[in-house]
Amino acid sequence: MSSNSLTKKQFDTKNLLHILGGLFFAYLFFGFMLLPCLNTLTSIFNVKNADGTRDPFAVIRFFLAGNMGSFVWNSLKLAICLVITVNVVGISIVLLTEYFDIKGARFLRMGYMTTLIYSGVALVTGYMFLYDNDGIITTLLVNAFPDMNPNWFSGFNAVLFTMTFACTSNHMLFLRNALRGIDYNTVEAARNLGANPFKVLWKVVLPTLLPTLFSLTIMTFITGLCAMSAPTLLGYDSINPEIVRLAGSSSADESFPQARAALLSIILATFTIVLLTILSSYERKGHYLSVSKTKAKLQKQKINNPVANVFAHIYAYVLFIIYMTPVVMIIIFSFQTYSAIRLKTIDFKNWTFINYFGQQDYSYLTSRGTYKVREGSISGVFANDATLGGIKISFILSAIAAVFAAVIVVVACSYIFKHRKTGAVLEYSLLFPWLLPTILICYSYRVYFNSSEVWYVAGNNLYYGPNVRLLIIIAYTVTKLPFSLRMIKAAFYAIDEELEDAAKNLGASPIFTFFKVKLPIILPSVLAVIALNFNALFTEYDMSATFASSYGTSYAMVIQAMCLEEGLYGYNVNASGRRCASTVFIMIVSGIVLYLVYGVGARDLSERLENRKKWRNRINRLFGKKEAASLETSVKKDAQKAEKK
Repeated sequence: MSSNSLTKKQFDTKNLLHILGGLFFAYLFFGFMLLPCLNTLTSIFNVKNADGTRDPFAVIRFFLAGNMGSFVWNSLKLAICLVITVNVVGISIVLLTEYFDIKGARFLRMGYMTTLIYSGVALVTGYMFLYDNDGIITTLLVNAFPDMNPNWFSGFNAVLFTMTFACTSNHMLFLRNALRGIDYNTVEAARNLGANPFKVLWKVVLPTLLPTLFSLTIMTFITGLCAMSAPTLLGYDSINPEIVRLAGSSSADESFPQARAALLSIILATFTIVLLTILSSYERKGHYLSVSKTKAKLQKQKINNPVANVFAHIYAYVLFIIYMTPVVMIIIFSFQTYSAIRLKTIDFKNWTFINYFGQQDYSYLTSRGTYKVREGSISGVFANDATLGGIKISFILSAIAAVFAAVIVVVACSYIFKHRKTGAVLEYSLLFPWLLPTILICYSYRVYFNSSEVWYVAGNNLYYGPNVRLLIIIAYTVTKLPFSLRMIKAAFYAIDEELEDAAKNLGASPIFTFFKVKLPIILPSVLAVIALNFNALFTEYDMSATFASSYGTSYAMVIQAMCLEEGLYGYNVNASGRRCASTVFIMIVSGIVLYLVYGVGARDLSERLENRKKWRNRINRLFGKKEAASLETSVKKDAQKAEKK
């Protein structure tokens, strides 16, 4: 066979693979991204009135005349207030731990970063454990102030308080890195000109952080707009809980609930698209501060004013107490008996592991005056069928989706870097889910695939029975594609093109080059993305609540159900204790993942070698005497052998 025919054959095979790959991607994009969302949009105008005739504007008239607008306003009010409170608290905790010289800053930082290891339902239930009408702190306050309303922690104020401290995790990740990247030469120059630390902060430091702050503001606004866990548990009428409620309703219960849910989803999508457009246009302007060629590491600034210094320390430790109290109380009460948890009192004599392991029977007095025994009603997280089932489902579905998202993005990035024009289309398609709220995507899937008429899934109803698990995996994967793309694409820039050229010159095939040259370079970033995706999906509540089904009950949904079923007919007596233990378990899993990603995984080769050297020195200090004695003995033996010779 001639070289021309061989080249032509390879060229034809390559083109065929590209065509097949393009068709397969188009099938996935139109089938699982575009068409379900378009179906949601058109469903708004397909409703029928009482006469059975189609009325395209019935839902819009209902929205304007009914109370649907209140849900939109409540979400907007929450989002606007969160932008203010989260930025105030988030900026202050970053400055207190990274910019100002505050005693115990490392200790404070650990407390401020606790929201990274537990969030969603687990975090909200932690705050409810303290501040609910029978919570620990509320009970103490009511005993001290009898006229106080015990139901103060509900509605808008409770949601705002909880989400203010829950949403500062982004500041501790992104704003902290931006602050640590500031050139200290600019700060020192301003100080030499006579500016005090607060003026330097206002005139030099904060302008540098504006791009990051603007991005965090947009993220906070969208988070408040799309809030789900806190409004659901704390009783606040916002958009997302109403969408989930309407999705589970029928026309026999109320007027066209599905179309109303679709309209609210589209309103959320409109807000999200507008905000992301504003963010993109702002980023293109390039609001950045020029720095010197030799950057100096930022040094902490001392607060010279003694009054301001004392106030800063008090404020820092008050915030620390607010952050840490739920964590400490949850850990302590996870080892308490059900009676101590119910009374919200700590019994230092009776510590137990029953909330984690094992089972006990529960006897209670019935209305007839007789005692009844429920076998195994007191059970731990790892001895309860419901929690074990939730852990199993969440673990499997989250792990599969996290791996799928990473694999899809790795293949896509490999194509994007080789084909600039068509690669741009692929990139924007993978970023498409970022334009839509998660609740819209999930609601669209629930409605669109709840039918046996969708031909490109072989007529299978993906919402029926066990099929819902596949639908949850698809939704998990799609929603994580944009984040995975941004992270893994950055890792591809670290690949030296000369390495790939060298492999080609040695005769290596593209597939062999990818697995032996490219993949080892990007593997740490890919594993980090998988870990972070799994961490977010394992405790996810919003999407699983939309796909509410006995076959798809996630771990977060089980935790929430514990609050409602505790003690009912003598079942799940220690649901609160098991809920505390579940939260501790989530914190442990999330903490391990974050340590592997931001601890071990974030270290470069030099840091790892230095860390290994430190541990070796510590071992030498511990066993130095033994090594010295053994070394002396070996030297004597060598000397004796030499004398004999």
